[in-house]
Amino acid sequence: MNATPLSESAGVGAPLMPVTPPPPSAASGARYALFILTLINLINYLDRYIIAVALPAIQHEFGINDTQSGWLGTVFIIVFMLASPLGGFLGDRMPRKLLVAGGVLLWSLATGASGAATSFITLLIARGVIGIGEAGYGAVAPSIISDLYPRDLRTRMLSFFYIAIPVGAAMGYGLGAWMTNSYSWHWAFYAGGVPGLILGTLAFFMPEPQRGAMDGPDAPVKLPFLEGLKGLGRNAAFWATTTGYTLMTFSIGGLGFWMPTYLERERGMPGNTTGIVFGAITAVAGLTGTLTGGWLGDKLDRRREGGGLWLSGLGLLLAAPCMYLAVNLRDSTFTFIAIGVAQFLVFFNSGPINAAIVNCVPPAFRAFAMGLNVLCIHLLGDAISPVLIGRIADAASLKTAIEVNALPVLLGGLALLLGARLLRDAAPRGRVTA
Repeated sequence: MNATPLSESAGVGAPLMPVTPPPPSAASGARYALFILTLINLINYLDRYIIAVALPAIQHEFGINDTQSGWLGTVFIIVFMLASPLGGFLGDRMPRKLLVAGGVLLWSLATGASGAATSFITLLIARGVIGIGEAGYGAVAPSIISDLYPRDLRTRMLSFFYIAIPVGAAMGYGLGAWMTNSYSWHWAFYAGGVPGLILGTLAFFMPEPQRGAMDGPDAPVKLPFLEGLKGLGRNAAFWATTTGYTLMTFSIGGLGFWMPTYLERERGMPGNTTGIVFGAITAVAGLTGTLTGGWLGDKLDRRREGGGLWLSGLGLLLAAPCMYLAVNLRDSTFTFIAIGVAQFLVFFNSGPINAAIVNCVPPAFRAFAMGLNVLCIHLLGDAISPVLIGRIADAASLKTAIEVNALPVLLGGLALLLGARLLRDAAPRGRVTA
């Protein structure tokens, strides 16, 4: 017996009701891919932040000042940001898992090579090669996740992915402090490079999702480059979000690079204690902030378009005064509390801000849009902040430099609030439930 469609069983005179397709579920192999990508992101930030706690030992061995030391962070970021749009361009046109795997293997080898550096120049070169490897991964991974999970789960899934930032940074601080003080800064880099070689191999076995698979049948999966670039240029929500993200990245990049040195030099804390305590605070505040932001961001995005991005802006507005207080409180306990609260509020936006970026551009152009976003946030963000903060520190003090560093966070919060409004105004009517 043949089944009768529900719209016909109601009778000839009954109006035909449109059949609403069920919401898409996660793609096959999504959990494995998310797991591998998250672990890779963790190692990514572990490798980046080893140098922050190893810096005093590197300065002592090579005899370099604060401005020169800032270039160790800046050279990596310059190469990373310039290579990211190319990584995004390729990510829209070739199997993305190949870019991920190759990039991870390259930067892991370069991390090990950093430990073998015998001069300031060779260390700079190794840091630059790390940036090339990470560019093949950073622009592509969020677009893979957006094609593995439906829109109403993206903020949470991206939050799981970005949990790796605070945890990886904390592990970098902890591993760097322990290895540097127990052995040498060279061995800290050797140890940091090994996990990426394993994860880069595992990345070859991830699924390769179809572009736009979770964005409905009308989502464009191919787009001429110039046409996509023209549309992105007119995308006000993308640029407002990128502006806020850039200001935040400037401040956080500089703070992450210099804060352990500030605590050791100007507050008199021992180097091994500074790295471990600061790393632990970063892990706890970042983990709880990222998870909370992902959960609340998904809820607010369901209520109104741009709700998660509004939450990100609010988090940055509240984080700015906490960052200023952190270097003006004399008691070390209260200093660490202020640092923890500021980091919680900053990591609050990890999922929502990246979900807003992938949601406001077409699937066929997401990898390039993410690559362009990476270029912008680093070109005007943490590519220049370590050197600028180092210059202010050389001219005045590291405390003064960190105080000034709270201002971009405040301005970034205002930019994200504007981006949230632009997202809401541009959304098709009826997309978001009340």
